[in-house]
Amino acid sequence: MLRKFTATDSELEREEMRRDSAKPGCLRANVVRRGELVNVAGRLRTVVYTPRTNLPTLEAELYDGTDVVTLVFLGRRHIAGIEPGRALTASGRIALRDGRKVIYNPHYELDAPK
Repeated sequence: MLRKFTATDSELEREEMRRDSAKPGCLRANVVRRGELVNVAGRLRTVVYTPRTNLPTLEAELYDGTDVVTLVFLGRRHIAGIEPGRALTASGRIALRDGRKVIYNPHYELDAPK
């Protein structure tokens, strides 16, 4: 109880995200490594469409309270349900791009809105 009064808002938010994203079969974003086939769960912080001349991409940052995994949907401009604040579970192989953890064209399941 004392922790609620002494912790900062960002610390409380991180703890809540860790609790909410703890699902059976899912790994924490801070422990996944390049080349691993993983399931990660969390909440989308940002969703950005990046127009490119050869291949447009939709990029979404999935945050689970420990770290961020960027979900990259190649050739997509919009995906229904992929929006900031939405909770989901994503599956795929971890890659590194510019030092960031990335899953290209992940399989995903949207969680029911709260």
